Amino acid sequence: MRKLSHPELVVRQQSRQKEPRLPFCVVLNDIRSLYNVGSVFRTADGVGVEKLWICGITGHPPDTQISKTALGAEIEVPWEYRRDAREVLRELKLRGYRIVFLEQLAESIPYQDYRPSGSVCLVIGNEISGVSDGLVSLCDETIEIEMAGAKNSLNVSVAFGVVAYHFRNQLLGERCTGNGKHKNNTVARSPFPV
Repeated sequence: MRKLSHPELVVRQQSRQKEPRLPFCVVLNDIRSLYNVGSVFRTADGVGVEKLWICGITGHPPDTQISKTALGAEIEVPWEYRRDAREVLRELKLRGYRIVFLEQLAESIPYQDYRPSGSVCLVIGNEISGVSDGLVSLCDETIEIEMAGAKNSLNVSVAFGVVAYHFRNQLLGERCTGNGKHKNNTVARSPFPV
């Protein structure tokens, strides 16, 4: 085995940047830590998220704290700030998106049991209080990450990473090969211009 050099990694990533983004957007609902926002940007870039909707009290670029963890991903990932997350979710529902909460509701299922298909919007909420209660009526599905220890949840950006890559793998048809080719090349692609 041989570790790839930095120039080799750059060439590989440049070829992957030509791939269309997935029909997968994310609503950040009242995320208070700018470092978490930056981390979500970086993961969203790696996953191929089509757009981040930044809502409520969630901070947005330009900001040095976001840039510290995003490492430039805040420039690569399309995003838009909207004060009202309800308005965004209503618009997305009209466009055919399934609204999925990453939240601990009585109806939540384990994230690994959820199979996204078509256009999907993942909603992640505040680090303490979760997704705003006023949004629950707009939810189509709710998923959670089962916890085995004393704590009942992961850091919001870590939880997003776990679920975002699950969604990516499902939407791409469980890509399992290491050669950069997707098993499912018929996945619908983002309707948002990039």
